[in-house]
Amino acid sequence: MNQLLKIDGLTKTFESGNKAIYPAVDHVSFHIEEGETLGLVGESGCGKSTLAKLITRLIDPDNGTICLNGKDITRAKGKELRDAYRHMQMVFQSPKGSFDPRKTVGYSMEESMKNQGVPKAERKQRIASLMEQCGLSPDYADRYPHEISGGQCQRAAIVRALAIRPKLLICDEATSALDMTVQQQIMELLQTLKQKNHLSFLFICHNLALVQSFCDRILVMHEGKIVEEGTPDQIIQAPQSEYTRRLVEAVF
Repeated sequence: MNQLLKIDGLTKTFESGNKAIYPAVDHVSFHIEEGETLGLVGESGCGKSTLAKLITRLIDPDNGTICLNGKDITRAKGKELRDAYRHMQMVFQSPKGSFDPRKTVGYSMEESMKNQGVPKAERKQRIASLMEQCGLSPDYADRYPHEISGGQCQRAAIVRALAIRPKLLICDEATSALDMTVQQQIMELLQTLKQKNHLSFLFICHNLALVQSFCDRILVMHEGKIVEEGTPDQIIQAPQSEYTRRLVEAVF
């Protein structure tokens, strides 16, 4: 298998006034293979979402490197960054907050393809096919984010992310704002899409049980550092760090 994403020594420290605080992400290194689903778990505030924003270049790292599909994108901007987004997309925790409330859902779904120069007819066809896969009827494309439910909006967000045909999908607490029934439906959808499209995932979640059922490997994050790595069975049945043991005991 080929390494799709390689993170080496990634660090980000935020400042409060003139006083530096501890790094939100502290020399983090890991990789994701093509077709692999990597889970990232840890309590709120441990640095998971900051790490996702660094990888997707929504914020700049202080140190370290981000290589996507064999290319260093650590300082990518402009066209170079737009090209990177061909291979990597993100699904956020709050789906409605990630859509422009002034635009229809369909417009937002097509926007990334339009920016990449995909012809209109192909955009329409691709969106229609993805909406069907994601259990949304075609008329949802004409609705605005406030006119659909949270679960429907998250499905639309997944359609939008997949429309550009990325190799890597980063899900940042993509189900945590949904009720249990809708959460299960979204997880079943992601599992189907994973198998059908040979996607790689970085699945960020505080729910260890959910990660266990979906991921090939798990990283455990605590205070900005990766404190443990292993298969779901290794992490849950034989945790090595004290923090991981507490995390497992809290769930199981």
